Amino acid sequence: MSAGVVIVGGGQAGYQTAASLRSEGYTEPIAIIGDEAGVPYQRPPLSKALLLGKQAPDRLALRPANWYVDRAVQWIPDTRVHSIDRSTRTVLAESGARFPYDYLVLATGARNRTLNTPGALYLRTLREGVALQERLQQASNVTVIGGGFIGLEVAAAARALGKTVAVYDTGPRVMARAVCPEVSQYFEHTHAAQGVSIHTNFSATPPPADLTLVGIGVIPNTDLAEMSGLAVANGIVTDSYLRTADPSIFAIGDCASYPNPFAAGGMVRLESVQNAVDQALCVARAIVGKPAPYRAVPWFWTEQFDIRMQMAGIGTGADRIVLRGSTSDRKFSAVYFKSGRLIAADSINQPAEHLAFRKLLDAGTPVTPEQAVDLSTDLKSLL
Repeated sequence: MSAGVVIVGGGQAGYQTAASLRSEGYTEPIAIIGDEAGVPYQRPPLSKALLLGKQAPDRLALRPANWYVDRAVQWIPDTRVHSIDRSTRTVLAESGARFPYDYLVLATGARNRTLNTPGALYLRTLREGVALQERLQQASNVTVIGGGFIGLEVAAAARALGKTVAVYDTGPRVMARAVCPEVSQYFEHTHAAQGVSIHTNFSATPPPADLTLVGIGVIPNTDLAEMSGLAVANGIVTDSYLRTADPSIFAIGDCASYPNPFAAGGMVRLESVQNAVDQALCVARAIVGKPAPYRAVPWFWTEQFDIRMQMAGIGTGADRIVLRGSTSDRKFSAVYFKSGRLIAADSINQPAEHLAFRKLLDAGTPVTPEQAVDLSTDLKSLL
């Protein structure tokens, strides 16, 4: 009997790999090993709908428990993997359990960067989300250390709940690693207008608060791969098929570093639902004998107050950025170009434009900065 596929990691990428394998006709055994108690769940609501009381913890599951039973997917919760024996193709758990595999998918995700801040909370898991929600109900003033997506989403939720909120970041502007200065400034002004105090270029210790959340990014969980002799460099190194140097082992999701065609073929590690879902399908197809290089257009979203920003492409290295529309209208897109070529777009409250930019990037359609900035240009007509 075939050993089938073992998936280490019970997040979005792990679940999606199992779902994609079954939808692609894979009939051999599948096991998902997760280190949390419940079934795989959605993470995006943890910093938004869960905190606002709009989505209950028990409504976050990606699929109910019977989904795994009905599809003959073995779900193994509360289990930490100790090591991988590549010579015998076996995964060894700390409990002593052994899981043989034909193919192994590492979907080990990432963990929070931490600070030496006594009493601070973090947000990555459902347990942490529930703890933060409970503490928010009791707090009057909230300090957020880190002006990235998670920090600002929590700040927006806390302010919407009537809390006094201050955000502290060591960088020159919020979301500096992900967006252009114009977009950062727009979000800073929006938060300030809602009563959030933003402090950038901050290197001191923030004043005490009823609740302190640290959101300063994550570290990919690569220890298991590294101990197994697989290459690691800001993630588990894979080829364009998401396969490691061991042909029986793949890596996907937040833990994987892969050559991205939308980053000029450079190695990239992305943290998004889209990336987890699309990479899972790529790996599933490779396992069932339909391999194709991974080339999905990266996209991501964030929601803060009444802003929904949808990002497409990778804007790193842009040498020209133009605005399509006006920030004063609260609907616009920041469009990124490199050497005259469209490489990314951040669309604020413009879902149709976001979708058009995604299609343009996917097709490799030439778009000029002049066309992008001209509101009379129908982006869909360029396809």
